[in-house]
Amino acid sequence: VDLAGSERTKRAGTEGKVQQEGIQINLSLFHLNHVIHALGSRAAHVPYNGSSLTKVLADRLGGATQTLMLACASPAEPNALETLSTL
Repeated sequence: VDLAGSERTKRAGTEGKVQQEGIQINLSLFHLNHVIHALGSRAAHVPYNGSSLTKVLADRLGGATQTLMLACASPAEPNALETLSTL
């Protein structure tokens, strides 16, 4: 799953359809965060139905498979807040 389009709308200066796509990506990441937190805390309920992304990844995240997460971080000062948020 490629989530490279995730970014801050104001900083990216996006509008219209591209802006809406970014909003949907960020919403999917929000729900993915809730799923990962629930799995990590061994919660009784894992909210896989929060988004299409978490529904698709349900078998991969909660099963016995290996999952790889790749994050992009930048040492550049203008990217410091996004890098910190990613980490």
